[in-house]
Amino acid sequence: MKIASRLGKEPLFSFEFFPPKGPEGVDRLFETIAELGPYQPAYVSVTYGAGGSTRRLTVDLVQRIKREAGIEAMAHLTCVGATREELAAVLDELTSTGIENVIALRGDPPRGETGFVRTEGGFGHAAELVAFARARYDFCLAAACYPEKHQEAPDLDTDLRHLKAKVDAGVDFLITQLFYDNRDYFAFVERARGIGITVPIVPGIMPITNLAQIKRITTLSAARIPADLLARLESAGADADAVSAISVEHATAQCRGLIDGGAPGVHFYTLNRSLATRHILDRLRAG
Repeated sequence: MKIASRLGKEPLFSFEFFPPKGPEGVDRLFETIAELGPYQPAYVSVTYGAGGSTRRLTVDLVQRIKREAGIEAMAHLTCVGATREELAAVLDELTSTGIENVIALRGDPPRGETGFVRTEGGFGHAAELVAFARARYDFCLAAACYPEKHQEAPDLDTDLRHLKAKVDAGVDFLITQLFYDNRDYFAFVERARGIGITVPIVPGIMPITNLAQIKRITTLSAARIPADLLARLESAGADADAVSAISVEHATAQCRGLIDGGAPGVHFYTLNRSLATRHILDRLRAG
């Protein structure tokens, strides 16, 4: 099933996972997927490791999730460290095994490198990868977008022009980077519509389960934690249960506000954990 065919009909929930290390990690991941299965996600996505380091495992996982768990799966694909021919081989394999959805990304630099470097014979921008896949395959193609702008973009307008280039290359829908203030999402959607981007824009939500971890993530992604939320989390100190309760309360309110405001659904960045996401979905179901 192509994900875009369902967007806009009803709010959809979906989950993102990353390829774990070792067989035990894979087993735990499928336990998490089983715990989230009853919530009937529209799809799940599986990321690449930094620098495309988990390409083989990503492909294997999306195939297994669709085959064994019966959940539609979307593979991440990045430009990092790969030629056109290598990327085509991945897309060929995904096609041959029935995977219909791909999110095309430029990707982060390999570990230890500070800047992206185009591989000889490869691509330097997500828009090029999108155009390549659109011209040769019949995937539903997603791409990333950044309500608070990409960390490398000099300003919002430049970032939006780059996004428009990706969409024009053949993107079917967009998924946002994490954010914690819904005003950033709705303002971003308004700006995107203003320059002619009409595809669905799915908000990405990452529940906060570890404050130190989320501070690192938001620093790297140039996202912000609103001052009032940060103050509440910091006041909880080392009380993990209190941090979780504050996070679940905030994320639940975010999700309600997003759906009520017309968002096509919510994509949860799970960090391969299910508990916080399940608590949020339970609250949403309860009304």
